Amino acid sequence: MEDSLQRAMAVFRNPYNCAQTVCHAFDRADLLEPMQTCARGNAPGGLCGALYGATQVAPEHAEAIKAAFAARNGALTCRELKAAGKVPCPVCVRTAVELLNGLGF
Repeated sequence: MEDSLQRAMAVFRNPYNCAQTVCHAFDRADLLEPMQTCARGNAPGGLCGALYGATQVAPEHAEAIKAAFAARNGALTCRELKAAGKVPCPVCVRTAVELLNGLGF
């Protein structure tokens, strides 16, 4: 568990964006290129990139991940999360990784 969080935070923003960071933490190199454009509100539906990355790592749990993420952070979209500095990106990455860990990933 702690290993995946450490792996994520070690590469966050250098060299990876939030979506790529979550995928990297769970050894999903196949998702790194597709996630290149999924940061800063550019994930489908404006979702938080870290959240979107988590749903791609565990698509069978996507709805549960979204519900738990919203319960912890108060929103799903990057725009809402960043409004007035509500939830910073590192917190979103941490939440996404912790939710995947909680599912056994």
